[in-house]
Amino acid sequence: MKKLLAFLTLGLLLFLAACSSEGGSAKEPGNNGDTSDSAENAEKQEVTFWHSMGGAGQEALNKIVEEYNTSQDGIQVNAEYQGTYDESLTKFNAVAGSDSAPSVIQTFEIGTMSMINSGQITPIQEFVDADSYDMSGLEENITNYYSLDGKFYSMPFNSSTPVMYYNKDAFKAAGLDPETPPATYEEVEEASKKIVESNPEMKGFALQAYGWLWEQLLANQGALLLNNDNGRTDTPTEIGWTEEEGKSILEWVKRMVDDETFANYGTNGDNMMAGFLAGDVSMFLQSSASSRDVIDNAPFEVGIAYLPHPEDKERQGVVIGGASLWMIDGKSEEEQKAAWEFMKYLQTPEIQAEWHVGTGYFAINPGAYEEQVVKDAHAEKPQLQVTVDQLQDTKASYATQGALMDMLPEGRKIMETALEKIYNGGDVDEAYNTAVEQFNVAIEQANAARGE
Repeated sequence: MKKLLAFLTLGLLLFLAACSSEGGSAKEPGNNGDTSDSAENAEKQEVTFWHSMGGAGQEALNKIVEEYNTSQDGIQVNAEYQGTYDESLTKFNAVAGSDSAPSVIQTFEIGTMSMINSGQITPIQEFVDADSYDMSGLEENITNYYSLDGKFYSMPFNSSTPVMYYNKDAFKAAGLDPETPPATYEEVEEASKKIVESNPEMKGFALQAYGWLWEQLLANQGALLLNNDNGRTDTPTEIGWTEEEGKSILEWVKRMVDDETFANYGTNGDNMMAGFLAGDVSMFLQSSASSRDVIDNAPFEVGIAYLPHPEDKERQGVVIGGASLWMIDGKSEEEQKAAWEFMKYLQTPEIQAEWHVGTGYFAINPGAYEEQVVKDAHAEKPQLQVTVDQLQDTKASYATQGALMDMLPEGRKIMETALEKIYNGGDVDEAYNTAVEQFNVAIEQANAARGE
């Protein structure tokens, strides 16, 4: 009897499960069992886009992707946030070559050689050639970085350079001309002294201990980060800057530390920006991509100026920062073509205008600056025009084209340690010599790992 009951119970459960399964896929009147979105997406070629945009950048990007998806019927781009550039790159390396790899990945500029050496990408030059796409129509001082031996491996996307932000109200209170910001290291020092004299509660200047800013201050002097033309004519074997060029940055900061006009925020850029907005420091260096946030949130008038340089050096300009988009190898021809169409869409003047105004990043396509939305934004916030002017005034050279090597993330950490030593009262010679030795060792180890 027990066996019979067990059998009947099992039969009943199976019957109910079958009914449940059928009910779960039951077709509702009028939709044939699919939502309109899922039915539409099923007919589209999907493109998986890994990115590292957070905050306002993510909001602007999601809006652009949504607009693209609804603008045509053949392609569905799925934008997926993967954390910081470092985190995203680590995830990519774990799935590269598998079906889990994305169609397109956004990677920071210093990851260029790592991506090329990975063997997991398809250079976009293949699509540029096949499509007769004119890369010369894009901003030259941006595309210069991503061109290697006349070949493009990735498509520039979010690009920025550092600028100097300053408190115009504090300048006025100190008797400084708010429309004539400091242009040299020495002028920054003198302005800082006057700021502190007028307001002992405010420091004059802050510099985040950030390797990217170190590189920019070198390039503005015309100095190379790596030898062999910043790694663009041959594989680097050692540092490219001279002792005078390298020490000038550390000595500049050391003088302000000793004068007690320097605000030490270490490696924390968020705290530095918060200190500026709170009126604790009157000047700081940071990415131009922060311009909208700084201007919109400051309770005082914000000025933006070019990156400073030593007074005995002529200003050379800045190296493009940010990231580019990489086409991942091993995908179907249809998927790669769809990804290429999306990349081209992102470079149109209208979309670049939307991106520039929404984030503060540069427009990759200079035609965007003729769009009315950009003209209106620059009229309302003329500081944004300064960031564009600095980029376009940059003198093309190997120094401002930027360095290429797979050890650059490690190199940045080395220089950050050197800067922090100075911020905390350390000796310039000791910090500099240690940094140079470690930087050269990192270059040697990277070459050895590749068998060079």
